[in-house]
Amino acid sequence: MGKGTDERGLRVGGLTPLTTVDYPGELAAVVFCQGCPWRCRYCHNGHLLPSRAEALIPWGEILGFLEARRGLLDAVVFSGGEPTLQPALGEAMAEVRALGFKVGLHTSGAYPGRLRRLLPLLDWVGLDIKALPQDYPAITGVPGSGERAWESLAFLRAARVPLQVRTTPLPGRERPEDLQPLRDRLAALGVRGHRIQPCRTERILDPGLAL
Repeated sequence: MGKGTDERGLRVGGLTPLTTVDYPGELAAVVFCQGCPWRCRYCHNGHLLPSRAEALIPWGEILGFLEARRGLLDAVVFSGGEPTLQPALGEAMAEVRALGFKVGLHTSGAYPGRLRRLLPLLDWVGLDIKALPQDYPAITGVPGSGERAWESLAFLRAARVPLQVRTTPLPGRERPEDLQPLRDRLAALGVRGHRIQPCRTERILDPGLAL
């Protein structure tokens, strides 16, 4: 059995071998981690939501690919799904760093405690802040999800890790006046360069949003 399908190994649902947009200023590969605890209505990576899947890429194959790209790529970004769902993430990041790559993370902030423990391994974080805390359950379907995400934002800011905060508005809620309370709250916390991302509706989890 390949390490990628072993209970102890990182479960990888996909790989982008080269990107210039997923880690600012760096040539990167993106490792898509399988599994997410939330069910965001506008999610376009529905195949990555289940914790288990048939077509996983063994972690050993990912390491082999990265070894062959040393000197050609600058960084590896762990995305998802929600990477911090998996206990094997820290070990995988350490192996990537040992190959000489910078380590980036795309996260929803769903697991603040786990994210805090990963800080020594991180060079950059892209954090999804979906809304004000009280508005999260209508997006994620999970009570308390907003408080966890905003807790992650607070300690990432305090740790001064290079950080990009991104928001994908729900369709119908992307007008400037809809987003202004969120922008004001983030600005009050000192967040700079807040990025608004368009919602991709071609494979959306809740098809009603695309109407």
